Amino acid sequence: MRAHEAGALHADISKQGPAWLRTPEDVNALMPALWPRSVTRGADGAVAVAGLSVRDIAAEFGTPVYVLDEADLRSRCRDFRAAFPTEDIFYAGKAFLCRAVVRMIAEEGLHLDVCTGGELATALSAGMPPERIGFHGNNKSVAELSRALDAGVGRIIVDSFTEIDRLTALARERGVRPRVLVRVTVGVEAHTHEFIATAHEDQKFGFSLAGGAAANAAFKILDEGVLELRGLHSHIGSQIFDASGFEVSARRVLALQAQIRDARGVELPELDLGGGFGIAYTSQDDPATPQDLAKRLRKIVDSECAAENLAVPHLSIEPGRAIVGPAVFTLYEVGTVKELDGIRTFVSVDGGMSDNIRTALYDASYSATLASRASTAQPLLARVVGKHCESGDIVVKDEFLPADVQAGDLVAVPGTGAYCRSMASNYNHVPRPPVVAVRDGQARLIVRRETEEDLLALDVG
Repeated sequence: MRAHEAGALHADISKQGPAWLRTPEDVNALMPALWPRSVTRGADGAVAVAGLSVRDIAAEFGTPVYVLDEADLRSRCRDFRAAFPTEDIFYAGKAFLCRAVVRMIAEEGLHLDVCTGGELATALSAGMPPERIGFHGNNKSVAELSRALDAGVGRIIVDSFTEIDRLTALARERGVRPRVLVRVTVGVEAHTHEFIATAHEDQKFGFSLAGGAAANAAFKILDEGVLELRGLHSHIGSQIFDASGFEVSARRVLALQAQIRDARGVELPELDLGGGFGIAYTSQDDPATPQDLAKRLRKIVDSECAAENLAVPHLSIEPGRAIVGPAVFTLYEVGTVKELDGIRTFVSVDGGMSDNIRTALYDASYSATLASRASTAQPLLARVVGKHCESGDIVVKDEFLPADVQAGDLVAVPGTGAYCRSMASNYNHVPRPPVVAVRDGQARLIVRRETEEDLLALDVG
């Protein structure tokens, strides 16, 4: 199953044959790299998750459908919990949020990050304790901040001087003292797509460290004494594999901690190093384990605190994609196969950029496999595309599928748990797909499929 990307695929296919030509045992040995941990292929060649065939999932829930392996998601929560036993782990809800997932991560002992009023409403309606919620966002409205204060949200990550003034006024009105962290733009160029890099100077998030705004924000909060400044926060981007960026960020933020101590005599007790930990979308990707991340982050924090004569602050991190991304795959049905002689073959599925915009938006790479049957056909280099009226409606840019792929086949794309459903749209008036959680051979609907009636219900003209 790992051998489904152009480039690395050629050597693998020549040695072993593509996944649909191998034995189920051989394929199953390759599954965990890109797929939920319970995914296997049966003797009939069909993919199964937690013991349930994708054929049965498609028959009951239709396609396209996001399939979440609940045990896999929970095990990834536990992996982070084991690697960071004394730190706070805030699941980044923007990756994917629904009430069922809120309950899962709460039951596994994680905290939750939200960044809008809608995400906060989802968290509260699912019963997440408000003291375990952190509130992000570069433009929180008065209504959003008011709701956060009234709910008793555990911490608010302030992002601008306007927000500090706004939150201070609201806190005074209510006679409360909310806990806040200052988001620091540390000037790190993360090795990721420019749209998901968040720590360089020329972007909308946080207070500049180099320009002095971050220190001034901390001084302002401390001097006014209305908000409780707990610490500093940094986030360098998303889908990051190189830990050196986190090391530079930690070094710079801790230097600011020392500056604040020297100027105001206050040693801030908390430090949040953000998230953005990468996952494997193709066999080219080699993400760090939670244990590796913990080891490296602790080492740099301990070293820098010793150098600055600081007490080691209470750490927190914010994995989102790393928890939910690999736990989900999207199941599609093939509608047409179009061969353009000498160019490529287009395999069109019944979804596309409305359920996964990341390929078009970030030039993201994905893998895919024929999921509903075995095949003895030779590999065909294909492009998996959607049904939308855009030439950029691409799901998987280059993928080897069996040459006999045809209408009615099921194709599965792994690694779609993060941002795909969160960023889904109704482009071309296509209803958004459902999310189905599978565990112990049983499937349950956790987000229902939208209907045409849902679309029309908002049209009041």
